[in-house]
Amino acid sequence: MGILGIASLIALPVVVVASYGFQPAGEVWQHLANTVLTDYVSNSLILMAEVAIGTLLLGVSTAWLTTMCRFPGRRIFEWALLLPMAMPAYIIAYTYTGMFDVAGPIQSSLREWLNLQYGEYWFPDIRSLWGAGAMLSLTLYPYVYLLSRAAFLEQSVCVLEVSRSLGNGPWRTFFRVALPLARPAVVAGLSLALMETLADYGTVQYFGIATFTTGIFRTWFGMDDSAAAAQLSTALLVFVFTLVLLERWSRRKMRYHHSGQRHQSLPGFVLQRHQKFGAILICSCTLFFGFLLPAGQLAYWAVKTRYMINADFLQLTLNTISLAAGTALLALLLALLMGYGRRLSPDRFTISAVRVAGMGYAVPGTVIAVGVMLPFAWIDNSVDHWMQMQFGISTGLLLSGTLVALVSAYLVRFLAVSLQTVEAGLGKIKQTIDESARTLGATPGQVLGKIHLPMLKGSLLTAILLVFVDVMKELPATLVLRPFNFNTLAVRAFELASDERLMDSASAALTIVLAGILPVILLSRSIRNSRDKNDTPT
Repeated sequence: MGILGIASLIALPVVVVASYGFQPAGEVWQHLANTVLTDYVSNSLILMAEVAIGTLLLGVSTAWLTTMCRFPGRRIFEWALLLPMAMPAYIIAYTYTGMFDVAGPIQSSLREWLNLQYGEYWFPDIRSLWGAGAMLSLTLYPYVYLLSRAAFLEQSVCVLEVSRSLGNGPWRTFFRVALPLARPAVVAGLSLALMETLADYGTVQYFGIATFTTGIFRTWFGMDDSAAAAQLSTALLVFVFTLVLLERWSRRKMRYHHSGQRHQSLPGFVLQRHQKFGAILICSCTLFFGFLLPAGQLAYWAVKTRYMINADFLQLTLNTISLAAGTALLALLLALLMGYGRRLSPDRFTISAVRVAGMGYAVPGTVIAVGVMLPFAWIDNSVDHWMQMQFGISTGLLLSGTLVALVSAYLVRFLAVSLQTVEAGLGKIKQTIDESARTLGATPGQVLGKIHLPMLKGSLLTAILLVFVDVMKELPATLVLRPFNFNTLAVRAFELASDERLMDSASAALTIVLAGILPVILLSRSIRNSRDKNDTPT
């Protein structure tokens, strides 16, 4: 019953939002449908198409090069290409805007060199739909890179060797053999990237692009209509769950990857001189524009505006770290309870409850914020009304507008991250160990405390770090649910950037990026282990 209770609470915000899809449309919704809803849909679809093209080109090509081709620097690129995961899309958007906008150093230098005035030359507008697609592609391609590379590593040597024996080079083998076999993994990575695209708020809001997330904020705070905001959230959920179904379908197809058993290391294509230059150029440009350039610019701004690191900045850092650490520990405890409960009772009922609890990660933070605020506000209003009727006392806000609501939204959003990590760790522990301990008289709690927890140290640390960093980067849910006079680094960076104080936002943004490198290091170790097991020395 504990697992069912947790799953019900985690699913409640999504259920609340979805229920508004069955309510009659009000005047505000009719107004949205007649004016801006078409823009929300079209802009979201165009943005998804741009991100799909960008992440596929960057992720699949670099995954193939670092897995199957031999060129100088390949081992560095294997893990370095993951670094853009530490760069939230809204932060890279602020950074590139500061560099490429009209008053930025690029256009200023161009006008000075060519002796031109503004308006006498053409320069691409970074604050545009294509610009948002580029920013999101640069930070989301690692999803495709990770899963594609894993699929390439697992492919059968027999098939690849046959392709080589028929005279196919690296690119022909890639297009005719490897890519069709890896298609399910590529689709899964692409689905994750597109779900993050739909969930983005900071980038599209800063660039002034009308999408579902910006529309939800405007409807809630600008028109003061929570019902219409929930109905917009329901429309967004349709997009999200379509992608979830697509990802689940692709995962079912993954069983067809292997056409033979691999009994030796993967063969590597030794590139010629011009091919080596091309491979290095592709990987270097992807890493440079996705991480090195924006991170370097942030570091420069942070040093130049070091006066921003003051008592207020330290308080923001303390708020962010304490909030992220507390949420990470709570998520870990819930994940242990659910993961171990599923291990003890692996029936359909328990498995379904665990899956329901893990679906929140696919839902945008904006939707979860709406789903948390509506029931919490109803509870607050009901308690306040009852207390006034019975005792003449106003209780005010007990849940909504407090850290309780904010942490609840974080748990709904990120419990899946911790749950999947814990379940992966538990899956590596054989059931025979549990059975042996039980025959010696150990209770389930003793088995967990004395046997499983010591063996799960690495998985538990990974789960805490992943949730910790995700909470630090989360922006839309924090903007909606944070208490008054309570800010985090993400909110502060957003506020300063929205006021066009891009340089002043660098310290907060750089702190988030540095924290985001922690899970990247863990993923890099995983890739290195895969390489050591499956690769030949170069």
